[in-house]
Amino acid sequence: MNFTRAHMTHTYFPLNLAMLRLLGAVAALVPALACAEGVPIAAVQSSLTAGSYVLDGVIQAVKQSTVAAQASGRIATFSVKAGDRVHVGQVLATIDDREAQVGVQRAQAQTDQADAELRNARAQMERTRELQTQGFVSKAAFDTANTQYQAAQAQRDQAIASVRQSAISQGFTRVAAPMDGWVLQTFAQAGDLAVPGTPLLVVYAPQPLRAAVQVPASRSLSVRQAKQTSVLVSNGSSPDQRISPLNRLEVPSSDPVSQTTEWRMDLPAKEAASLLPGQQVRVSFSVDSTASNSHFLVPASAVIRRNELSAVYVVANQHFALRAVRFGADLGSQGVEVLSGLRTGEWVATDTVRASQPDAVPAAK
Repeated sequence: MNFTRAHMTHTYFPLNLAMLRLLGAVAALVPALACAEGVPIAAVQSSLTAGSYVLDGVIQAVKQSTVAAQASGRIATFSVKAGDRVHVGQVLATIDDREAQVGVQRAQAQTDQADAELRNARAQMERTRELQTQGFVSKAAFDTANTQYQAAQAQRDQAIASVRQSAISQGFTRVAAPMDGWVLQTFAQAGDLAVPGTPLLVVYAPQPLRAAVQVPASRSLSVRQAKQTSVLVSNGSSPDQRISPLNRLEVPSSDPVSQTTEWRMDLPAKEAASLLPGQQVRVSFSVDSTASNSHFLVPASAVIRRNELSAVYVVANQHFALRAVRFGADLGSQGVEVLSGLRTGEWVATDTVRASQPDAVPAAK
């Protein structure tokens, strides 16, 4: 009985060890088989297309003003908030004006003193004139009195100017709306310290509005040659609203970082009545059918969009590297337009989930 148990124990452990070795070999073989399959890839292609293409844009207020403080001091009152409607000249905030009031009083006192000195100089000049006419004083004495009178006049004029300047400085402690419109954003509140030049709030007029779009330098020529431009406004499930702008304007400067040029398009008041500054739109440029434009295209399945990141997995040394890419229009079955970040002849992964694995390798080309 004891021999049988010992025999059974002797044969049980070798069988388990062999099974474990077999399972380990199979487990090691599975990733190798997965990697051997490779991640499907596609080449970045250059395609000649004609017609229209779309870029993302934003609605801007043509009349928009950043209201800043013109006087220093604590903000005593701040009576508006974002979304409030305001009228031109309406007081939006007040700054502690006690120092300005002292300045006004000092200037007024100087004016009173200058008035008294002017009256005295006038009387002295008139008395000297009479005495000089009667021959009791010389002509030089009258000239001296007349000069003192003119100096007193100048001092009075200077005092009056000081009063006006003090009144203007006191007026700077009241921040007024520069136009009829809406408060877009505020940067301060009651109790904050105001410094000249520091923005307090932004006010914009609801009309007119314009659409602004950043056009890559490589597409500037195509935009200039576009025969028709449309602003597309998304309305949910319904077809996009198409607005024909009143004009187009290219801002004569280029961003040195993004290498883009801003184009602005004024919108008709009736069609733009429901739009708001900051709203995202799309701008469609239509070119002549005889004109062709070169595009870099990648399959839609290769595109990764995560918040503000747009990227693809590019084949590099038989592995994948994540690269940020700027995309343009989605051309449907043709693919997605690439504005910058890729070159023709490069290869990208079309299965982004598998390409994100650390041991992923590209499939055979």
